[in-house]
Amino acid sequence: MQTPQKIKSILDQLNTVIVGKSARVQDCVACLLAGGHLLIEDVPGVGKTTLAHALAHVFGLQFARVQFTADLMPSDLIGVSVYERGKEAFMFHPGPVFAQVLLADEINRASPKTQSALLEAMEEKQVSVEGETRPLPEPFFVIATQNPHDQLGTYALPESQLDRFLMRISLGYPDRAAERELLSGQDRREMANTLRPLVSPQDLAELQQQVLAVHASDPLLNYVQDLIAATRSGRWFLQGLSPRAGIALVRAAKAQALICGRDYVAPDDVQAIVAQTIAHRLVPVGDAGRGAVEQVHAMVAAVDLP
Repeated sequence: MQTPQKIKSILDQLNTVIVGKSARVQDCVACLLAGGHLLIEDVPGVGKTTLAHALAHVFGLQFARVQFTADLMPSDLIGVSVYERGKEAFMFHPGPVFAQVLLADEINRASPKTQSALLEAMEEKQVSVEGETRPLPEPFFVIATQNPHDQLGTYALPESQLDRFLMRISLGYPDRAAERELLSGQDRREMANTLRPLVSPQDLAELQQQVLAVHASDPLLNYVQDLIAATRSGRWFLQGLSPRAGIALVRAAKAQALICGRDYVAPDDVQAIVAQTIAHRLVPVGDAGRGAVEQVHAMVAAVDLP
């Protein structure tokens, strides 16, 4: 199957489960093709966990789900060494983090200690347990869901951890037609669990290589640098984007271009994913009167196109 057909079939299958959210679904696929971790933030019950299940099934990846709670310990996530009498030695029992896709449900309900245990796994694709470093499987993705900060029993994710997520998306409520389909149709979680894999891990690795091969021209990189410089100017945000965020922006734009069937990045690709890729890393200036996403859109509108 050719790359455009392969990606189209992935999107079509996901859209049968997550109804009326094709733009958000495309963002999720772009995030995974770019090899980044995904954060889905929204109120309970709009389909965050169902979307995460569907993504893991369609990409044919082995996955584990962890429900984050206030008393979850790092060892519950990473694993623990247990003394086995028969072998007269400590044997390591791997935790759920040793999966290709980790669904971290309600990640902001866990204590900061447990959240930081994920940091090494997300950045280095390895974990250190009792002085020994263990590699995680390839590919390794974290798809995390979180509730808005103003809900009871949530801890805000630290900036260092938010920066490890390539994208943050919000699903929002469905429109009337999509909601009617949900009310009258089959249970979406069951549908997600019966999805058949459309690509193998090898296919996914090839698609990720194709993303890296997408061409970004000098004028386009100038445009990306203009956007990064605008975030650092002090006019829009308290603190600017880091070089890591700039690299993430280019990678996400390349994935968006590949999904659109092109082998070069256009300014439209950058604009399509810029808010999802950078808004969670930024805090608007005090007198903005806007949220981070709206402030990013206002800033992008003020920066000249190449």
